[in-house]
Amino acid sequence: MASHQANDRPIIVVGCPRSGTTMLQLMLHAHPRIAVPPENRFVLPAYHRRAEFGNLEDAANRRRLGEWIVGHKGFGDFGLDRAGLVEEIVAAPGTLGSAIGTVLRAYSARFGKPRWGDKRPAYLRNLDIVLRLFPDAQVVNIVRDGRDCVASLKEMPWLGESFEAIVGSWARAVDEGDRWARRLDASSYHQLRYEDLVTDPEPHLRALCAFLGEDYDPAMAKPGEQATVAVPAYKTWHSRTRGEVTTERVQSWQHRLTAEELALCETALASRLRSCGYELSGAGSPGAAARARYEWATVRHRLAPARRAAVALGLKLRPEPPVAARLTSRQGASVEAAVPAPSAPVTPPPAAPVSPASIHAESRASRAEAAPALPPAQAQTHERAARQAQPPA
Repeated sequence: MASHQANDRPIIVVGCPRSGTTMLQLMLHAHPRIAVPPENRFVLPAYHRRAEFGNLEDAANRRRLGEWIVGHKGFGDFGLDRAGLVEEIVAAPGTLGSAIGTVLRAYSARFGKPRWGDKRPAYLRNLDIVLRLFPDAQVVNIVRDGRDCVASLKEMPWLGESFEAIVGSWARAVDEGDRWARRLDASSYHQLRYEDLVTDPEPHLRALCAFLGEDYDPAMAKPGEQATVAVPAYKTWHSRTRGEVTTERVQSWQHRLTAEELALCETALASRLRSCGYELSGAGSPGAAARARYEWATVRHRLAPARRAAVALGLKLRPEPPVAARLTSRQGASVEAAVPAPSAPVTPPPAAPVSPASIHAESRASRAEAAPALPPAQAQTHERAARQAQPPA
């Protein structure tokens, strides 16, 4: 039996979109002690706009923040009393994390549960922010075969990204997971694979519960029973979460990707697929135009380390009140200092050709932040091909 003493750490579920994060959310929500609400759209905006709310030691500012949160799009999915929640935020400690934590705690109280979680794929690339708000959080990252992720994402009505950008998004998700696996200790970061979870749920859910310090409950293996509560009906792309856990979508890329799409996936993602335990099919090399479009679609993400360093520098140059939550047994003003600072930029290794051979040889430790780059001469060739592939204006 797990010990529940002081076991109230927030649970943050992350992963590349279409990796099974919603299924995992429902599995956790099925636990008798844990509640995980529908995805929200107020946590990250509240952090970015925190200066607008002023010093939250002032109750009037906490009220203004509370009214902003309950008026935010999608808040109705939580099923909470808006006026009552605003009063709870006013009564909470004067930090942004405390205000947000009060909302999530109120959601868990709605189900009579003592522990809350939060799920949003976007948190994976914003864990610096999430851990500033909740320094004692336990992060659970679910990984799925990148080819299946890409195949699913390209069918989503809300995405609006090119196929090449979608491929790059899975690469970045793997890199972010690797980064946080190195930075957080074993009590704060846990990773599991979608394929393992759907093939044999119980042992992997038991391992997850051991990480969380909770007892396993058989209800966790039947997440579909929670879908009507925790997944809004209008999110039709989550309709499969209402059924049984199944392996039906494992390796569905075999009939959902074209030969050209599969070739690009396995060329661009080869080292990452292998490092996550996925075998390659031996698809050939994509055409020059497709490879050039991939380079163009992912180039901006190679600036991510520099952006993180700029944010870290800004925090040092612009002192501000603490934002960390002060609600759980481990939280407090002193905990915020324990959060790893955003990392400084690193000089990327020399560019290597995008070919199956070169990517297979690329080491896990030295690969680029978002996607392997083409050498200058080859890049120029592919740039010309990409320009020729563009439709006329």
